[in-house]
This record gives sequence, C-alpha cells and structure tokens, in this order.
Amino acid sequence: MGIIAFLVIGLIAGLIARALMPGNQSMGLLATTLLGIAGSFVGGFVASLFYTDGRVFDLHPTGLIFSVIGSMLLLLLVGMAGRSRRVRV
Repeated sequence: MGIIAFLVIGLIAGLIARALMPGNQSMGLLATTLLGIAGSFVGGFVASLFYTDGRVFDLHPTGLIFSVIGSMLLLLLVGMAGRSRRVRV
C-alpha cells in the first residue's frame, strides 16, 4: 500500500473514530492523522488474526473498519490515561 493511501486511510479512520467516541478530544489534524495511522496498525494486527495469510499491511475489505476500531481503542486508552493524571482537589 502506498504511503499516501496509508495517510489518507489513517486520516479518515481518525476522523470517524473521533466522531463516534463520546466526549471532547481536543486534537488537531496532525494528531488525528497519527491516531488513525496508529489505529490502522492496531486494526491491521487484529485483522491479521482473522485472516489466514496473517499479513498486517495488506489492504483488506474490512481494513477501514478495523482501523476505526483500533483508533477508538487508542482514544479510549488515551482518555483513561489522561483522567488518571489529573489532580482532584
């Protein structure tokens, strides 16, 4: 898969994940793209568990869906980590 396609799919996955997750995620366009790219890696790993060839970087029909799921998982983890750092007075 080309690097441009990887960036575009990462951006789309990050935007969809941010739209589906409740709450306010204060991220810029670059952070959203990086979130989508990281979510694509997580989603690609999960997708490779379901496909018999086991290749992570191949474009699967459900690649965008797994990318969004991976991005949502990362958003959830980042949100949980951010909440535990706040000092409550």
